[in-house]
Amino acid sequence: MLEKEKMRKADVFSGAVISLFGLWIVSQAVKMPMKDSWGGVMNVWYVSPALLPLSIGIIIALLGLMLCRIGLKTVGLAEFKNTVRWLLSRHLVWFLTLDTTARFYAMAVLFLTLVFLNLPRIDFFLDAVLFLFAFITMFHFYDDALMKKFLLFYLAGEAFFILYFAVGLDTLLNGIHPFATDLVALCFLAGYALYVWTFVRRNTDLRKRYRLALVVSLLAPFIIGPIFKYFLLVPMPKEGLVVAVLDYFWYLEFL
Repeated sequence: MLEKEKMRKADVFSGAVISLFGLWIVSQAVKMPMKDSWGGVMNVWYVSPALLPLSIGIIIALLGLMLCRIGLKTVGLAEFKNTVRWLLSRHLVWFLTLDTTARFYAMAVLFLTLVFLNLPRIDFFLDAVLFLFAFITMFHFYDDALMKKFLLFYLAGEAFFILYFAVGLDTLLNGIHPFATDLVALCFLAGYALYVWTFVRRNTDLRKRYRLALVVSLLAPFIIGPIFKYFLLVPMPKEGLVVAVLDYFWYLEFL
């Protein structure tokens, strides 16, 4: 557990990040109209939808500044300068190469690519299976060396997708086949599964964990997803190849 002094040092930096986040919310909120005309009636500023995010952003920024102030008051400016010098030294490079830090990288990469890259562009069920399988195999094997190898393979695949979408290959290929992007994602998922298998196939314990990862990553989305889509009528973030197949059977389109 962190000592109080170390926690207060962390408060200074986390408070700064929180303040910047609050200012970003404010910058986005001011882009919203403060007043507008609807059906010939002019709405006044105090009913603007921008007021809520503006208020939230300002409060978050102020709370972040307060957190910074409390941290600086506790540790003192001199100790804060020592922390900044540490951050600019080679000790930071050593810290960034620790296995515990690598685990943080893996978690961040998995969540960021899921939310900002995959979900808006690839079939939800494929995204969910890929995310769960990658997450379980990276962390449930309890082997940092394997985790780093799996992370590098996953990063290579996601880097390909960034290039794939950036140059417009998705538009080109989807014009040829409506589910081309989902097929590419399916190939990546299969390639990742085969890559992981090459490292675990000779280890009985890891093979059991591998099978468990497959079962959980397949069952969870295909149990929860259809409940939301077909019973609660909640659309998936991106409906593609798998959703089309599910629709085909759910609506008895083959009859």
